[in-house]
Amino acid sequence: MSNLRVLFVTPEAYPLVKTGGLGDVSAALPAALRQLGVDVRLLLPGYPDVLDTVRPAYTDLTLPLLPGIEAAQLRVGLMPDGETPLYVLDCPQLYARPGTAYHDSEGKEWADNDLRFGALSKAAALLGKAEIAQHLDFRPDIIHCNDWQTALVPAYQRYMSGVHPYTLLSIHNMAFQGVFGAQSVPALGLPWESFSLYGLEYYGLMSFLKGGLYYADWISTVSPTYAEEIQTAEFGYGLQGLLHQRHSQLTGILNGIDTQHWNPTADPHLVSPYSTHDLSGKRQNKIHLQARLGLQANPNLPLLGMISRLTQQKGIDLLLPVLREIIAEGAQVAILGSGDKTFEKALCKVAEDLPGLVSVTLGYDESLAHQIEAGADIFLMPSRFEPCGLNQMYSMRYGTVPIVRRTGGLADTVVDTTPLTLDAGTATGFVFEHSDPATLLKTVQQALLLYRYPDTWQQLQRNGMQRDFGWTQSAQQYLALYQQFLD
Repeated sequence: MSNLRVLFVTPEAYPLVKTGGLGDVSAALPAALRQLGVDVRLLLPGYPDVLDTVRPAYTDLTLPLLPGIEAAQLRVGLMPDGETPLYVLDCPQLYARPGTAYHDSEGKEWADNDLRFGALSKAAALLGKAEIAQHLDFRPDIIHCNDWQTALVPAYQRYMSGVHPYTLLSIHNMAFQGVFGAQSVPALGLPWESFSLYGLEYYGLMSFLKGGLYYADWISTVSPTYAEEIQTAEFGYGLQGLLHQRHSQLTGILNGIDTQHWNPTADPHLVSPYSTHDLSGKRQNKIHLQARLGLQANPNLPLLGMISRLTQQKGIDLLLPVLREIIAEGAQVAILGSGDKTFEKALCKVAEDLPGLVSVTLGYDESLAHQIEAGADIFLMPSRFEPCGLNQMYSMRYGTVPIVRRTGGLADTVVDTTPLTLDAGTATGFVFEHSDPATLLKTVQQALLLYRYPDTWQQLQRNGMQRDFGWTQSAQQYLALYQQFLD
């Protein structure tokens, strides 16, 4: 490969900091691009856990960021893979605090998130300037931004002098836009000129994401179907018009998964490995999961798993009205997740009423997540929208047949089971159209009916396990997108 240089700026990257799929992408995609010869380097905020884990060295580079905010020191290190270079923005005034990347210890959003992520965007823009880059012996050809937290990079570049790198903004979820009051504009060191219909202004407020969508050289999102959906009123969250105007600079590239971390033949969280050639270990994992969760010890009962944020977006409101009916069909359900307190309470009530048949674990447990993927027969993802989704791909890799709604990346990855797709050997799951509980229940009933035919069911499992959802193909598509900037 050529000497293509990319600065990948992100608010999170696994295993240093992760709140969702963006964290996984920010670790796996740069690593896959480096395998293709691209010089990719990450820029992360200096959260305490990041600084404690990486312990990078100071550079002599001080970055003046925002009015009234202390200058930041840039630290240089490596991601935990030992190969991907990492820049850490060390600014204690903004990042040295307890809590998560976005919320305080009580779960409330930090009041200064505009400054915290405006500073990250400003730092990335500065690292693209020649006089700054010479200190690092690295000047990016492209700055790859991710979600609203980094979407101001192209806006800062627009009002900086000199020649700048190209910018690509990847949208991982349109529902999160970084909307703040107009007073944030001067606080972020941006001119009032930027606060207009043709810039940051969004119904009288300022939007990080709108600014990025307006100023970026190119836009990508995390599945081809989602790239189409966000140009509609249902999924565009008020920005569909701008996205439609920019449709010729909008590309959908499906996320991959880490096939080493999610590998049923060598997963340290499982009691028994298994593969497409020998599925017997999956039964042993089911027995172990039933015991761990206090479910009835009956490996012949179909077990439905769900690992999710417990929110309306994820379709929890579709599941709750029919959960007892699913159990009445002769099934068990295991749920792992957290979110809306009303949903949490309602799910726990069902589990209390149906001991041994419904298990609800609030929070997140990495080991349990792997064990649910391996031990469940069916995986539920009734999302109202899903930009890409990862669990349906984990599930297929683990021979756990997904039930999904036809939206976003779910539509792009799961092949509905019909007589034709069964005969063709392409069926991998069950796909439904309408967001209503009755349709979900009917689809679950269809899956449970097919479960009674072991030979057909095992073929469905193997079809999914043989799909390649690794990052190589996706990284090649990003590389092609990068190269078109420079051609």
